[in-house]
Amino acid sequence: MVLNERFRKIYKTYAEHIRSFNIAQAGKWSVMFVLIGIIAGLGSIAFHYLCGLGSHYFMDMLAGYRPPPPAGEQHLFHPTSTMFNRWVLLFLPSLGGLVSGFLVYQFAPEAEGHGTDAAIDAYHRKGGFIRARVPIIKTIASAITLTTGGSGGREGPIAQIGAGFGSFLATKLNMSDRERRIMLAAGIGAGVGSIFRAPLAGALFASEVLYRDPEFESEVIIPAGISSVIAYCVFCLVFGWGTLFEASPDIVFENPLELGPYIVLAFVLAFTGFLYVKSFYGITGAFKLLKLPNHIKPAIGGLCTGMIGFFLPTTLAFGYGYVQQVLTDPMSMTITALFLLAIGKILTTSFSIGSGGSGGVFGPSIVIGGAMGGVVGKIFHNIMPGIVTHPEAFIVVGMAGFFTAVSNTPISTIIFVSEMTDSYQLLLPSLFVCSIAYVVASPWTIYKKQVKNRVASPAHAGEFMVDILQMIKVQDLIHLVKKVESIPQNMPFLDFKKFFSRTKQHYFPVMDAEKRMIGIFSSTDIRGLLFAPEIEHLVVMQDIAKSDVVTTTLTEDLNIVLQKFTIKNIDSLPVVQEDDKGILMGMLSRRDVIAFYNRQIHRLKGSSVS
Repeated sequence: MVLNERFRKIYKTYAEHIRSFNIAQAGKWSVMFVLIGIIAGLGSIAFHYLCGLGSHYFMDMLAGYRPPPPAGEQHLFHPTSTMFNRWVLLFLPSLGGLVSGFLVYQFAPEAEGHGTDAAIDAYHRKGGFIRARVPIIKTIASAITLTTGGSGGREGPIAQIGAGFGSFLATKLNMSDRERRIMLAAGIGAGVGSIFRAPLAGALFASEVLYRDPEFESEVIIPAGISSVIAYCVFCLVFGWGTLFEASPDIVFENPLELGPYIVLAFVLAFTGFLYVKSFYGITGAFKLLKLPNHIKPAIGGLCTGMIGFFLPTTLAFGYGYVQQVLTDPMSMTITALFLLAIGKILTTSFSIGSGGSGGVFGPSIVIGGAMGGVVGKIFHNIMPGIVTHPEAFIVVGMAGFFTAVSNTPISTIIFVSEMTDSYQLLLPSLFVCSIAYVVASPWTIYKKQVKNRVASPAHAGEFMVDILQMIKVQDLIHLVKKVESIPQNMPFLDFKKFFSRTKQHYFPVMDAEKRMIGIFSSTDIRGLLFAPEIEHLVVMQDIAKSDVVTTTLTEDLNIVLQKFTIKNIDSLPVVQEDDKGILMGMLSRRDVIAFYNRQIHRLKGSSVS
């Protein structure tokens, strides 16, 4: 009884200590992640309002162009009576590109392009640091680009708004690079999850988009989840609850024979994704080679976008509403119209963003994937109507499969599309198509700043090095432990000089009469005596040896060994027996340890590539 009571008291003491520590830590972090969510949600509200304002005054009032919204959104302003004018629409994206280009290249050049890549790069290579002005410039420039007809998405600027505030907050609180990276990623998840009304997907996307392999940044998921839910709630309190798209609840997967057409869809999406990536970065590279001021290039890209939009207005701006039309009424667009929408959207996005304009690439991917899904679905519906009964299901699955093909984010994309369309009944075909599309399209990605996996991330280089070093024991390097000639403690220095002249050793263990190591010295330690002939006949090697020997054993790991190498800046360590430090087994050199570690890294990277 006494013993049990004592254990209960000990447990209570430690439990209270641990509980209070965790609550304090969790409370501090929760407050910060909630704050990031609030700011990201407010940023999404501001950006959405700016886009509505710009669309009203630019596309509607000037060009009479009023693209339909998705079911979950409505026009924020009443339509004007302006008649549709293709000629205004031809030059409007160029004007927007000119203003956007000036803002970006004058105040924040890193805000060019599609935003998410910049946040990924900041996570891996910049310690999570983003300049405070970047989100502001990105928001304004993207709103101008997208509401003057430029083709792009909203996730890029929103990701930078959330990521920028997370980075700013961590910097002001003097947090570590690791903590800043987590807060940056939480901001990405919050921004994306709120603007697309998909909080779960936003959290998963923030942790998955960092890598090309199907790998998650585990330490990011919970923080991003908290921030994403808060941001989603803030956004929906203003613009209403519900999903971005509306799909019929009758669209279900219930015929295994339908997997055949879905396989075809996966390959079509992978090939279209290849065209998208090659077009995007081909045009980006071409604009970089132009010998013109950078702020002019988005205007040229906007003019090219306007030329395509002159003939295919559906390819301008966001384009979500056209996908919604086909989801609601599959007969509202023909196969040809859907195909032209997909190809045209690839080109307008490449010119709008690749020229240096500002906007995201996820939004266009949803339109392109949905359109190509509609093409395949309609074709198979015409061929085998008894099997493909709902071609609009291919639109939903096409959204998920296409973005997976260009972003290497299969899991978060499946959840994204399910949340955006409220079509969880299509999870099975979405998983099937996304898995195939990922495998086929894995060699390319729209996010060039992604790294292959945690091993390849500069953000985790130190952690990974320590992890690997701790896994390797000196026992694993026993073949590299070299036998050396020892020196008797009473050997006169004059005799050692003769021995030294014919050896290549640099470290010399000193032994007593029982062959036990009592000290060690290096070639550097005897340098002074070599030029002091007046005393060399008086010295024996025990006088030179250092008795405070730094040693290692077979059970120690290489992390400890490397630390010991750096204590006194030595190049070789005596390896001694675990139970008797006086028995020398051999010497282990720093060079051999580093070479062995490099071989292990090369082997691990090689296996991860294969």
